[in-house]
Parts: sequence; structure tokens; C-alpha cells
Amino acid sequence: MNPPELLVDVADHVATVTLNRPDRLNAITPTLSDSLRHTMAELGRDDGVRVIILTGAGRGFCAGADMSLLQNLTQGAPLPKTMGHDAVDAIAGRELQQRYNFLSAVPKPVIACINGATAGIGFVLALFADIRFASSDATLTTGFARRGLIAEHGSAFGLAHLVGPGHTADLLLSSRKVSGAEAERIGLVNRALPPDELMAFTRRYASELASSCSPRSLRVIKQQIAALPLQTMAQSFAEADRLMLESLTSDDFKEGVAHFVEKRAPRFSGR
Repeated sequence: MNPPELLVDVADHVATVTLNRPDRLNAITPTLSDSLRHTMAELGRDDGVRVIILTGAGRGFCAGADMSLLQNLTQGAPLPKTMGHDAVDAIAGRELQQRYNFLSAVPKPVIACINGATAGIGFVLALFADIRFASSDATLTTGFARRGLIAEHGSAFGLAHLVGPGHTADLLLSSRKVSGAEAERIGLVNRALPPDELMAFTRRYASELASSCSPRSLRVIKQQIAALPLQTMAQSFAEADRLMLESLTSDDFKEGVAHFVEKRAPRFSGR
């Protein structure tokens, strides 16, 4: 059972996971971090879930690590250890077995619905989601340099592949805040929307994926995208050819052709 600081709702094959510490702008604690990774692992194994939305309650998406934890570290508390996660251990290589990039290895699309303040660890969580939709007036910041920290949890690697080296240097070195609108302009988020339209749009998008796309295709395509930074072009092409042959023997391929020919809604099984 999830603690009250993490809410999970599943409807029509879409799971909505809400960080629920609105009075702290959903800042991360060890308990919330553990609950989130275990929940994502469970949803990744749940055949009734095809798409996952991650968002925050109240005015924030996630304001990073709870400041009380950072204060404790300055006073000699034990340092946190880098660790793998059960969400990824069984399905991903060592490259994805890091503290906060486990969303990349959840075998279903994860959509970050960035409804407000996003910083530090919250920024990293959004970064390693598959798709990011933001409120146009949300604020996003890496925050690390202004706390005497470095580009944590693979954020330099992830940002560089998402927005390029120039924007990566800007966002990490300055730790300045960018709005959702600017984040869309530089490619940090897929789309920025008016605040009162954000969740409805995100749910419609997620529902379209869940109802119209093969779960097997979504899973394999996500794996292909995650592998790109680790592959040459020739390796990517060869892997695509291999996976294509496998897909031609799948139940979802047969259903994909059948529902199109029969002009009806698809009934994908994920196999």
C-alpha cells in the first residue's frame, strides 16, 4: 500500500502517479523516493497499465530534495549511496541502474505532467520521463550550482542528448529558472500549455496511446530510444532489423493489420 504522500489512480489502462506533499512543493524524502520507485516497478509489471502519468499535487511538480535533508548533510549526516532499483534491475543494463533515471527503464511510456515548480531531483525525474508536458507558467531549474553541487544523477548526460550542449551548459552552469514556455522553445519539454488545460491534454494524450497503440510496440520502441546514446548508427539499424522480424510474428502485429482492415477499434494484447 502506498503512503499518503504518493497517490496512484488507474483508469482505462492509464496510471496517474501523483507526488502528494503539496505543502512542500512535493519535495523528495527517502520514503517518497522509495515509494515512487517501487510503485513504478509494480506498474511496469501490471498488464492492466499501458501508460503512466507522473505529476505533482498543488502548485509544484517536485521542488527537489527536501531542504531538511540537505541541511542534515551539511551537519555530518551519512552520505546517500548510489543504488540500483528493482524497477530496472530485471529489464535494463547497468547504464540504467542509477538512482533517479529508473523511469527510462520502466517498460511503458512515462509522461511527466509538469504542473509547477520543478528543481533538482524533480528536474531529473522530468528529464528521464519519455515525454514532458508543462504548464506554460511552470518554472524549471537544475538548481545544483546554486547549492554548491554538481550536475547530479546523470543530468548532464540526459540534458545534452535532449537539448544539446549549449542549452545544457546554460541550464546547469547558471541554474536559472526557465518557464514552461521557454522550456518548450529549447526542446526541454514537448509542449507547454495553459495551466487549466495541462492535465486534460495529458490525459487525452495518454489515453490515445493506451487505446490506439500496441503495448508491445510501445515497450520495444521505448527500449530502442533508450539504447540510442549507447549505439552507433550501424548498430541501431541492425537492431531495428532484428526487432522488426520479431514484431512480424507477434499477436499485436496481426491485430494491428486486422483492426485496420476491419475498420474497428484495436484489441491489442501486448504479445
